[in-house]
Amino acid sequence: MTIPEKTLQAQIHELTLSRCSFAIYRLPWTDEPILVMQQEGEAQTLQQLTELNGKKGFVLAPFQVTPQHPIVLIRPDIVAKEWPAIGTALKDLPQFPAADNTCPSEPVQTETTLKERYEAAFDRFITPLKEKKFQKLVLSRHYTTDLKEDFRPLDTFIQACNSYPRMMISLCHTPQTGTWIGSTPEIILSGQEEQWHTVALAGTMPMQGDVMPTEWSQKNQEEQAYVGDYIRKTIKKFGSKLTEKGPYTARAGQLVHLKTDFHFMLKETGHLGDILHELHPTPAVCGLSKEQAYEFITANEGGDRCYYSGIIGWLDPTGHTSLYVNLRCMHITGHQATLYAGGGILASSTADTEWEETQQKMNTMRNILSLN
Repeated sequence: MTIPEKTLQAQIHELTLSRCSFAIYRLPWTDEPILVMQQEGEAQTLQQLTELNGKKGFVLAPFQVTPQHPIVLIRPDIVAKEWPAIGTALKDLPQFPAADNTCPSEPVQTETTLKERYEAAFDRFITPLKEKKFQKLVLSRHYTTDLKEDFRPLDTFIQACNSYPRMMISLCHTPQTGTWIGSTPEIILSGQEEQWHTVALAGTMPMQGDVMPTEWSQKNQEEQAYVGDYIRKTIKKFGSKLTEKGPYTARAGQLVHLKTDFHFMLKETGHLGDILHELHPTPAVCGLSKEQAYEFITANEGGDRCYYSGIIGWLDPTGHTSLYVNLRCMHITGHQATLYAGGGILASSTADTEWEETQQKMNTMRNILSLN
């Protein structure tokens, strides 16, 4: 992706420090940045995904909706594609009030402390799995790191676009959510008119240099099968003429996953919020059985996922929709970034292996930060 001219870079940076609501995103295998922006007022907040029925705009939804973390819908007063058009669209904007950037700094913890905390959470998760109360649980973690004094979110967005062509890259900022940057490989719902698509994405291995590994462990295959079964059953409630491709090995940065594509038909697109409500959170970010796993995670994980493993992207029931699971992401607060990652835990999982998987996933954004 090309770098925009300096005036536009400075203007976008100022927007990330304001009470403006906007998103810049790039879809996989394109070089086209897309701006969605609300010209006045704060983005709409919702309490249920079903409230998205019939609505259009850029969505940022959390893993768990709370008063602190509502579903946010940016009204598309401005939609512009590619840097010259984005520059033109932003040229005569009024000045936005400054955002509240007085949040206190978090203490940066050592890796030893972070791992000890993760192992304690892992112990809480593995016990009910071995007792067969769940088929799968997803355990996430986060850590906070200091940013360089000259850090600018747009630089990281561009670096991610150039490093990860297979992923959907996003920079989203609203007064309600703050600033989020992400690089996600997982579609939750995309399509237009009658043709729609979702995926089951689970199982993780690191790349072996430039070689994509394809020999999957039983644990990874079982994890992917759980996700695929859930997606299949959910889609059959809403769509018809379901076809599948996979599971196959798909690359995402320096990781590979097992992926199955599901293509299906929808005769009516005014109820996309209902479909999202049924799909989210998928077993890829939650567990099975879904409702009980969700309750267990929110009570026992020991951290706030915020908008990690939620939903992000463009929603348009009369045009093209591109919604993703918000993975490989970070939250910018002041001069710090909080990075998130998680992994599926089965009864056969080990703490060291799962810790290493979260390390590899965090490297997706950690490596980008080190380049800026």
